Amino acid sequence: MITRTAPTWHTEDWQFLLSGSIRSPETLWQRLQLPLHSLPAGLQGHNAFALRVPEPYLAKIEVGNPDDPLLRQVLPVQAETQPRDGFIADPLGERQVNPQGGLLHKYHSRVLLVLSGACAINCRYCFRRHFPYEDNRLSSREFDQVAAYLQAHPEVNEVILSGGDPLVVSNGRLDKLLKTIEQVPTVKRLRIHTRLPVVIPQRVDAGLLDCLGNTRLDSVLVTHSNHPRELDGLFDQAMAALRQAGVHLLNQAVLLRGVNDTAEILTNLSERLFQAGVLPYYLHLLDPVAGAHHFDVPEQEARQLMCALHRHLPGFLIPRLVREISGKSGKTLIDLHLS
Repeated sequence: MITRTAPTWHTEDWQFLLSGSIRSPETLWQRLQLPLHSLPAGLQGHNAFALRVPEPYLAKIEVGNPDDPLLRQVLPVQAETQPRDGFIADPLGERQVNPQGGLLHKYHSRVLLVLSGACAINCRYCFRRHFPYEDNRLSSREFDQVAAYLQAHPEVNEVILSGGDPLVVSNGRLDKLLKTIEQVPTVKRLRIHTRLPVVIPQRVDAGLLDCLGNTRLDSVLVTHSNHPRELDGLFDQAMAALRQAGVHLLNQAVLLRGVNDTAEILTNLSERLFQAGVLPYYLHLLDPVAGAHHFDVPEQEARQLMCALHRHLPGFLIPRLVREISGKSGKTLIDLHLS
């Protein structure tokens, strides 16, 4: 039987849970009863990219197991400070498609807005762990500049909210942005990429549901979950409430060494997502960001895993295996050589 930490929070308020996140490696080690001899290596990784783990996520991690796949996603390790050829600070070349602060125009018909540089959890494999958020925090005062850019680019029909995590902002600020975007008639769709409903499901509150349920935009929420054990009953309730509000639900995962690099885990993830009313969308190969090389799974191994998924799952539950290549007009689908 897996032993997990007992929750120490006694409120459903997501902002309270967010502010109470663990930010100290010493505290994390103590709560998970990890061996102290591993702490110095963790401190090196923490200094390179600060640790952040909210209590609802911590409660899902097995105590005393440094190889727990949920823990591995958030645990600082010494490998993060070791350079590796081909792993760089800006693997997607995003600084070259950043025409104004907080706005990225990477794809012809979509723009991406960096609504916040903050996250509820600092994932060690994050491709934006070196992103210059200090130059790209989109303030409420700049929303009119976003609208002007959209009006000047009628080819854009979709706005993607990213970050950081866009759902760390208040409902009021999110609602203000949506109302600004709604004024641009050529924009039809809103897409939100977020890990918050996975790590703090309480974020899906009445205010958020009201905001997303009353916009003229077709709303899509893409959760970022990599392992079936990240999903629980609170997540199911949050997804059901979003569906009732008319939000389309998808999930994209990252293929990570030591986390979800088996056919069994990926199969269970797809099945568990569907149980919650969420369709698998993409399975990303790791973006080669500096500090994350120890998560990398070679493309050939990824192909073999996908072939196994084709044997175990119906087609609608099989995510598309992709990688993002700097300068390309969209995701690059990986040929599985199935024919």
